[in-house]
Amino acid sequence: MNPEDFLIAALAFIAGIAMAYLYFRLRVGVIEDRARNDLERWKNECTRDIRKDSVSRSRSVLKGRISEQMAPFLPEFPYNHADARFIGNPVDFIVFDGYTRAKDDHADTVDVVLVEVKKGKGRLTRQELLIKKAVDEGRVSWKTVMLPDSCDDGEAETGE
Repeated sequence: MNPEDFLIAALAFIAGIAMAYLYFRLRVGVIEDRARNDLERWKNECTRDIRKDSVSRSRSVLKGRISEQMAPFLPEFPYNHADARFIGNPVDFIVFDGYTRAKDDHADTVDVVLVEVKKGKGRLTRQELLIKKAVDEGRVSWKTVMLPDSCDDGEAETGE
């Protein structure tokens, strides 16, 4: 093989590699564009769904909170609504059962009840279960904290 034929063959080979590179690069560019468009379309579709889901969950949470606060006025609530105090967290209500009777009719007893309102198949959270356990085991107490008359008198006294 003479040097001119070898040079022509080498140039043809390099030209073929260059054309193959350009062809595949063009194909990869088309595939990348298609993938980019698919990603954008997917993002748009999912963003709408995610927003709808977020709004739905937000509505559900709001309905739950409203239900919790309105619970004392519903017929299923077993206590006098005037005796219930909404605190929301970590339990929904503290009910001073009999407080209204004691105040108005001079009754002699008041029971203190912690009430958690659940809707549907709601379950107690871990924190709510811990509080329920404390009540069930009698680990509930009363403490009166006496504050000084002015800020300069020193530390607060406590009494039981």
